[in-house]
Amino acid sequence: VVDASGRSIPFKALYGEQKAIVVFVRNFLCYTCKEYVEDLAKVPKAFLQEANVRLIVIGQSSYHHIKPFCSLTGYTHEMYVDPQREIYKALGMKRGESNNVSVRSPHVKSNMLLGSIKSVWRAMTSPAFDFQGDPAQQGGALILGPGNEVHFLHFDKNRLDHIPINTVLQLAGVKMVNFTNQHQIIDL
Repeated sequence: VVDASGRSIPFKALYGEQKAIVVFVRNFLCYTCKEYVEDLAKVPKAFLQEANVRLIVIGQSSYHHIKPFCSLTGYTHEMYVDPQREIYKALGMKRGESNNVSVRSPHVKSNMLLGSIKSVWRAMTSPAFDFQGDPAQQGGALILGPGNEVHFLHFDKNRLDHIPINTVLQLAGVKMVNFTNQHQIIDL
């Protein structure tokens, strides 16, 4: 993988010493990925530190797109890219979409039309007009490490098939997060 500075790092180094939640996104222009990563940004660093877990997002574009995507989403955890999609391919992540309409990410707020328009607009207004990755590539979420341990795998079937973030947090031993914008009411 490649970091925001263009430095290559072996994929295994991300989870070799410590358990890691690794989320692979479709591409940085994908509106569903943007909204999912906006919610990942809400996971407090303290929750991750307390559970000794890293939170990592991997995209499949040029490393030049990492900082703008982090800025856009408010994401401050680790982010890398796999520009040749080598890890996506090695893991067997799907290309293309199955039309399973019953699958709906709880983290996607936009409808398909509005989300697609926003994605195209971001592509047209970015300094280098590109799709910031293969638009047909699907992502997924894994919990790996330390070492060769694989705790959980989920490969997305389509752009809306994200695993709920709290499910992944819970499986990794991290406290869950309230993703609603509503204040919690505590009954006394």
